[in-house]
Amino acid sequence: MIKSLALASRRATAATLVAAAVVALAGLPDAAQAQAKEQFFPLLVYRTGPYAPNGTPWANGKQDYIKLINARDGGINGVKITYEECETGYATDKGVECYERLKGRGATVFDPQATGITFALTDKVPQDKIPLITLGYGLAASQDGGVFKWNFPLMGSYWTAADIIIQHIGRKEGGLNKLKGKKIALVYHDSPFGKEPIPLLEERSKMHGFDLLKIPVTAPGVEQKSAWLQVRQQRPDYVLLWGWGVMNSTALKEAQATGYPREKMYGVWWSGAEPDVKDVGMGAKGYNALALNGFGQQAKVMQEILKHVHDKGQGTGPRDEVGSVLYTRGVIIQMLTIEAVRRAQERFGKGKVMTGEQVRWGLENLALDEKRLEELGFTGLLRPISTSCQDHMGSTWARIHTWDGTKWVMDDTWYQADEQILKPMVKAAADKYAAEKKLQRRTPQDCQS
Repeated sequence: MIKSLALASRRATAATLVAAAVVALAGLPDAAQAQAKEQFFPLLVYRTGPYAPNGTPWANGKQDYIKLINARDGGINGVKITYEECETGYATDKGVECYERLKGRGATVFDPQATGITFALTDKVPQDKIPLITLGYGLAASQDGGVFKWNFPLMGSYWTAADIIIQHIGRKEGGLNKLKGKKIALVYHDSPFGKEPIPLLEERSKMHGFDLLKIPVTAPGVEQKSAWLQVRQQRPDYVLLWGWGVMNSTALKEAQATGYPREKMYGVWWSGAEPDVKDVGMGAKGYNALALNGFGQQAKVMQEILKHVHDKGQGTGPRDEVGSVLYTRGVIIQMLTIEAVRRAQERFGKGKVMTGEQVRWGLENLALDEKRLEELGFTGLLRPISTSCQDHMGSTWARIHTWDGTKWVMDDTWYQADEQILKPMVKAAADKYAAEKKLQRRTPQDCQS
């Protein structure tokens, strides 16, 4: 009898605990945030398919930086970081599926890793109140935070990229006025990504009098014979390569086969990493590309990753990948994401898990000067970045690096996109988007909230 009563008591206690747990879960903003001391980051990736050689180091860099912050710092002011990868294969439909599945886990920010996926999610995130980080890609117009409250094309867009390349070519020719009568061909991935720079290039073409030749390449870009036949026939003075994945190395091989000088080729920053040139080797010598960030293992943050992650057997990929161009970009993206959470905690409570709205505020109030970048170990990898309600980009600086046959060699000159050209274009595009979607520009009160 006594044993029966004791058993019944234990069962009642257990039931009470379960009920209490259910009530506690129900009280959270989202049941998926039940582990209230963990900040969850969804990681959209493509480790398979034709874009895997470029997508993999990017993804590895993001993971390794999360592991560094957890191992070295114990998380963000005591909040442990958790994550889950979802394979998109660079396909827009799969990217949307990943978003829909992972947002319910308590996701507070997404890096889509593809312009097509970004386009598809831009109308969704305002309802879900989850910001999108599209560092160096996405919609150029989303720099305008007055219309695009939830999009953050940090550090640059395809308009800033195209503008900087034209500035560099003009400087090489002895002045932008020397571009009059020149032919500049854009060999581009026939997708939203590849089409994004066209408005800026058309504007620069009108300003300086060069002919713009637009040559699309069907994704994924393994077949480019017809494109390079046009290059051979038109004989442009310069070729801009707006490719990704296998398209880049294929383009360089076709340029070599047709005899087009690689030193006359300039790639966007997604066409200027090790996977793009290593298989071409000396055949790519002289090829130029934009460098959105520095690279190499000498940076303090890379040494910290080697020490706290790879030396402990926790590295996501091979050790020699650490510090490569796209790996570094992945590290930078994750650092900015984590710093946005840290910034949000300064306002909404240190040691607390931040919501999507709070992380959005953090992204809109980033202020990373040289001192802070040095503290984080990123000296030499990027320039200071400071965002605001109206400016969701924060920085437009980039350099040019050149492949010498075995390695990338960085030019010391930093370029900044011309805001006198960019600002009117961005505002006009944002206003058009707002009119189409029947959106109102944000009020000063909204910017302060």
